[in-house]
Amino acid sequence: MKKSYKDSGVDIKAGEETVESIKSVVASTFNKNVLTGIGHFGALYELDLSGYKNPVLVSSVDGVGTKLKVAIDSGINNTVGQDLVNHCVNDIAVCGAKPLYFMDYMAFGKLDKNIAADIVKGFAKACKENQTALIGGETAEMPGLYAEKDYDLSGTIVGIVDKN
Repeated sequence: MKKSYKDSGVDIKAGEETVESIKSVVASTFNKNVLTGIGHFGALYELDLSGYKNPVLVSSVDGVGTKLKVAIDSGINNTVGQDLVNHCVNDIAVCGAKPLYFMDYMAFGKLDKNIAADIVKGFAKACKENQTALIGGETAEMPGLYAEKDYDLSGTIVGIVDKN
């Protein structure tokens, strides 16, 4: 017996609508180094190594922990997006790195495109404040793994610093 995504509770159309609804917000964070828009399986970013003698990349992955529960219970979702970006920026700042780009992972029990859009608006706000580009991510709908109203977030940031 074959099961479709829809049969398993995953709404592909909602995912496509979510991507479409956040494209302009995400694009507002782009700089000249971003070579692709969102919606692809990978993102291209051209490195500008001018000003560095011996550049190295610095990366970090982070989450926001129990702040998610506060965001979900309060219905205020944009600030948790900002927090996630800032957590990641802080993680590489301690290495002296300048952030280049950020990528997100959002997992939902049931995808709500309005909540997803609010979270991404928070990502975009913090990315702009930190002069970093939001170049892509992953949005997953996983009924049965998460409660219907719950979601989880993770962020990855890549920055650059001179080795010396």
